[in-house]
Amino acid sequence: METKDVTQDGTVDLRGEPVLASTTGKWKACAFLVGYEAFERMAFYGIASNLVNYLTTQLHEDTVSSVRNVNNWSGSVWLTPILGAYIADSFLGRFWTFTFSSLIYVMGMVFLTMAVSVKTLKPTCNNGVCSKATPSQITFFYISLYTIALGAGGTKPNISTFGADQFDDFNPAEKQMKVSFFNWWMFSSFVGALFATLGLVYIQENLGWGLGYGIPTVGLLFSLFIFYLGTPLYRHKVRKSRSPAKDLIRVPLAAFRNRKLQLPASPSELYEVELQGCSGGGKRLVQHTPIFRFLDRAAIKDATNCSRPKCTVTQVEGTKLVLGMVIIWLATLVPSTIWAQINTLFVKQGTTLNRTLFHDFSIPAASLGSFVTLSMLLSVPLYDRYFVPFMRRKTGNPRGITLLQRLGVGFVIQIIAIAIAYAIEVRRMHVVRTNHITQPNQVVPMSILWLLPQYILLGFADVFIAIGLLEFFYDQSPEDMQSLGTTFFTSGIGVGNFLNSFLVTVVDKLTGQNGGKSWIGNNLNDSHLDYYYGFLLVISTLNLGVFLWVSSLYIYKKEAIEAKDGIESKALDTSLGLQV
Repeated sequence: METKDVTQDGTVDLRGEPVLASTTGKWKACAFLVGYEAFERMAFYGIASNLVNYLTTQLHEDTVSSVRNVNNWSGSVWLTPILGAYIADSFLGRFWTFTFSSLIYVMGMVFLTMAVSVKTLKPTCNNGVCSKATPSQITFFYISLYTIALGAGGTKPNISTFGADQFDDFNPAEKQMKVSFFNWWMFSSFVGALFATLGLVYIQENLGWGLGYGIPTVGLLFSLFIFYLGTPLYRHKVRKSRSPAKDLIRVPLAAFRNRKLQLPASPSELYEVELQGCSGGGKRLVQHTPIFRFLDRAAIKDATNCSRPKCTVTQVEGTKLVLGMVIIWLATLVPSTIWAQINTLFVKQGTTLNRTLFHDFSIPAASLGSFVTLSMLLSVPLYDRYFVPFMRRKTGNPRGITLLQRLGVGFVIQIIAIAIAYAIEVRRMHVVRTNHITQPNQVVPMSILWLLPQYILLGFADVFIAIGLLEFFYDQSPEDMQSLGTTFFTSGIGVGNFLNSFLVTVVDKLTGQNGGKSWIGNNLNDSHLDYYYGFLLVISTLNLGVFLWVSSLYIYKKEAIEAKDGIESKALDTSLGLQV
């Protein structure tokens, strides 16, 4: 194998041998990965999009309980990746963590299909009316759901980062390809979500829940077969540290220990290894930044105690990066709460409206979620092929606009969407009062298509938010913690679901106490869902102000790098922040 054709970032094959740049990685390797992402998203959204209806119609849960349980499960799906990412970064690597976790995921899908298909495991139904589920049936159903959540914990944070690993940051051509990777990666997930919200939801409500869950189970097995066919093409990153997350504890402790020492006037006097002395291919050192200066004490050269282990500037800066990402992450929780409405209250809102489109065809309320996906599918190519090149010429930024600008635009669109949702709900309640509708089963004479604008705008917003967050947290993570870094994206969605569950529960109890009318009652025709949407609009607007403030203070990662075939150091400037 000629050294000059080996990847410059030090990636290896499954056996640990260096890989040829010409025959591995890039889009030809990612082609085997995107199939899994599409089928996995089809499975997840095939469950999440219509779960609230299954819980209310088949398991007889009330509105607040069903919304809370959907949010709790969705939150778990998005939070368990923290564990999976830690295992990948510290022990097994991305490939093997994904492999073991995908088996758990498939097992959960099989269990769930059985829970809605096998006669003894599901409630008995006659003419569409189901009897109350037994405790054992409910237990098995939720065990199935949370088995899926556990499996997702190992697959979600590792499959996308494994895909990004297929591009060599030290190769200019491949680095340019990587700029578009996350756009097209999310595009594949949108395809899976579209099939789920259009096809699977209809199948579940009209042909049976067993078939509706069985199709994505088979699809998931097929996608895993395709994934492993691509094994000879995959590149695997070598872990530089056995337990990189330990630096997050070691650096603050060292800084506290050195709290009485004087910080040097120049950052160049802090401790750092020489770039030429780094081991392994694709050498990277993170450059010093002037934020969180108290942590710099961890890298002070203490001449009075040479035996005490010192932290390098790179280790200190890695901890600073994580602290900065935590602050940005906190500002994404409210937008994640807004996103949680798509599979919960938006669906329940849709069930009250006239769902007949033509003749005898009625659209399932959960299928409106497909318009979120459709707007995403239309927006991603436009964003990548037209918007980015246009803005690149204007700003000189390789991404067109900065990552945090991308998030800010998405948050503004999301606020507009929730404002429209509020206005539509005000109109719905006006129609309810005008027609003297009081019962929960009465259909409001207002087309469900009135809800389309809020779905479509949330899809547009997600092209900026979801893809922007995934790329931001991958790009800004310390090199050895990129799987763990991307869990900032997944955990934000998870906490957003739990936050929505908390808000729904608290608002229901506070507004319904002392005989008052709950904003989110079982009978949405006699509630005040518009007040709740107004509340979400207010906190979203306030959160936008907080986001703009913390973004203006964020300083982006800069690295000094050295490729395998050269010893010249250069700055890899990724400072693509809100500042221009």
